Formats: sequence, C-alpha cells, structure tokens
Amino acid sequence: MNNSTLSIKDKQAAYRIYLILGALFISSLVASNLIFQKFFHWDFFGIYTFEISVGILPYPITFLITDIISEIFGKRKANQIVTAGIFASFFSLLIVSVATAVPATSWSPINDEVFKSVFGATAIAVFASMIAYLFAQYIDIQIFHFWKRVTKGKHLWLRNNFSTFSSQFIDTATVLLLLCSTDIISWDRFGLLLLNGFLFKILVAALDTPILYLAVYAFRKKFNLKQGEEINLEI
Repeated sequence: MNNSTLSIKDKQAAYRIYLILGALFISSLVASNLIFQKFFHWDFFGIYTFEISVGILPYPITFLITDIISEIFGKRKANQIVTAGIFASFFSLLIVSVATAVPATSWSPINDEVFKSVFGATAIAVFASMIAYLFAQYIDIQIFHFWKRVTKGKHLWLRNNFSTFSSQFIDTATVLLLLCSTDIISWDRFGLLLLNGFLFKILVAALDTPILYLAVYAFRKKFNLKQGEEINLEI
C-alpha cells in the first residue's frame, strides 16, 4: 500500500533520504570491490575465529539499506538502487582499468607493480561480485516482499533475516566459485571461506535488525506511515 497523501515538502524530504541511502549503498558496494584482496582474522569472543576478506565489511550494509528502502519506499525503488549499483561498479572498474594502463612516473610514490598487485584483480573481482550481486540482491528484495505480503506488513525481523540469510549464502558461494575458478583463491580454501563468509553475514544480519527497526520506526513516525505502508516517490 502506497502513501500518496504526503505534502510536497514531505515528498522532497523523503526523496532526499532516498538519495542519501542510495549514495551509502553505492559507496559501500564499490568500496567492497576495491578492497577485497586483503584478508583478516577476527576472534569472536573465543567462540569462533573468522578468516575473511575486508571486502565483506561494507557489503552487509548494502543489504540493510535495500531492506530499509524496500520497507519504506517499496520494491521498485529498491530494484532501482540495485541497478544503479551495477552501473557504478562497472564505471569504477573502467576508472581502475584506465589508472592501471597509464604508466607511473619515476618519482611516483606508488609504482606500476604495486598498483597492479593491489588493483590488478579488480576486473575479475567486480565481475564475480556483480554476478553474485545480481542474484543475491534481487533475490533478497523478492523474498523480503514475499514475507511482507504473507505477514501483512508485520514481523519485520522475519522478512529482514529470512531474505538476508538466503541471499547472503547465494552471494558468498557465487563469489567464491568465480574467484576459485580464476585461481585468485585456491580451491582448498573454498569451504572455509564459504563458512566464514556466510556465518559472518548471518551474524551481521542478526545484529543489524535493531538498526532496521529503529530506521523504519523513525521514517514511519516522520512521514506518518501505517504498518506496511510505503512512500510513493513517483511523480
């Protein structure tokens, strides 16, 4: 159900919020593709030690943002942000490719070899990420709105976590399959990285549920939305 009774001022405010969320989404996505080659370990209170790429750190933010947009602005606007993220990622790939192709000066603090070692696998990473991203984000949005219809707009935690758990497994598995197939990561690390990546994303999805509730509550209060009601930004 859409709310088409907003004043022009409120619609302008809602559109600015949508643009800010979109900017955070795109910057998180592009950053995750650029920094993925560094891996780190994280001891989770002695229960489990994660070994994961730093590229995974900003990635869960994208799913949180699409869930917020899905809940407040609807499925169509969430899909538009996903599509914009695809164009932004490929454009960043073009910039990196040009930067790699031009020769460094003799006095450049970063020479060609160092630059290529850091960004040389970006093309494959972006391709792998985009394939996984297409599957995962669109599936996330579809599942989110499926549960929204089933629960009649109730139980936000259910659709947030169910949609994210499913899509994050697909995302993690697809990226690792492509990276292992291109010899960026050895196959013997596939199982461990799949487990680590999926568990980490599940953990983050569970932890970000209060943030989702807080954001949705704030937006509903600001724009006087009923449960399950969405803001119609269309002209």
